[in-house]
Amino acid sequence: MSEKIDIEALKTEIIAKLKTVYDPEIPVDIYELGLIYEITVEENGNVKILMTLTSPNCPAAEEIPADIENKVKSLEQVKELNVQITFDPPWDKDMMSEEAQLELGFL
Repeated sequence: MSEKIDIEALKTEIIAKLKTVYDPEIPVDIYELGLIYEITVEENGNVKILMTLTSPNCPAAEEIPADIENKVKSLEQVKELNVQITFDPPWDKDMMSEEAQLELGFL
């Protein structure tokens, strides 16, 4: 019998990992950029991340999800990881955190 996963604690750890992933063209992490739409953590350790990119022809379209996989899968409690990319709704700068908007000079 496996021990029960603390879903909220694991989600917090996943967010910390996501904050170490950067779009190579923008000096702000993907979480603060608003590229992460949803993080679903199941009690069995399976994780689904729904995300977008700054544009459909983003040059880092393969690099960013691979970086997410490497970092999030390094967490012991993550058993399976599914990173899905969507463009619905399309990303725009209003999805960024205030911190990211300040960093990039939008505020």
